[in-house]
Amino acid sequence: MQAVLCVYVGFETDFPLSRQVSEGVRSVTAPTAVQAHRGSPDPGAGVRENTLDAFLLARALGADGVELDVRVTADGALAVHHDPVVPGIGPVHELASTDLPAHIPFLAEALDTCVGMLVNIEIKNHPGEPAFDPTERASGLVVGVVDESGRADRVMVSSFWSGALAAVRSFDPNLACGLLVLPSFDAGVGISGALDLGCAAVHLPVNLVDTASVTAAHDVGLAVAAWTVADVAVLAAVLDAGVDTVITDDVAAARRAVDGA
Repeated sequence: MQAVLCVYVGFETDFPLSRQVSEGVRSVTAPTAVQAHRGSPDPGAGVRENTLDAFLLARALGADGVELDVRVTADGALAVHHDPVVPGIGPVHELASTDLPAHIPFLAEALDTCVGMLVNIEIKNHPGEPAFDPTERASGLVVGVVDESGRADRVMVSSFWSGALAAVRSFDPNLACGLLVLPSFDAGVGISGALDLGCAAVHLPVNLVDTASVTAAHDVGLAVAAWTVADVAVLAAVLDAGVDTVITDDVAAARRAVDGA
């Protein structure tokens, strides 16, 4: 599935950087922030991705934050789940919240579990998926849950679909957003799109991260998150490039590298 990068103009771009929003997790001189990709799953120990246990494990391993995914259920709940279908049960958008298995949490539960950490909420509402909702209902629901939690200053909302972020910005222009960029895109296009949307950050795939792309983003006031960092060589490269955040599958290794241990 190929997400479409659309540029929405007219949004306020006088917007704080994610490193400021996250209250010092990343400052200009401090180490890069470490975000746990879907938490820190450990299949061998029975810890699934995007679960409360995975978020707790991420905290224990020293993550500054977690990245998680949300989808809307048939009755308007925000399920923390990456794929459009729950194996053996059915598509998330066709299921009531009571139909979900016990290991799939709701966004409010995840925010409560992740108190003290930055939470990167990726909205899953992509054109080409059967669940796509052009009304961008998911964005409004996410803003509502975040505002109710009282933790808006510890949240970044991200998506590959710029329409979802445009909707978030229309509901709450003070909520930090980050545009996810596909590996097949040009970094400059992603940076321009993020800027036009009024985002605080651009989330670049590791193949698009280098000193030039990071500098270009910083020059226009955008923080840079690199995704998904899965091995030490890639980790070293993105840190050398000067990214603000690494979204990683190996929190322990990233923590050691960032801390110089």
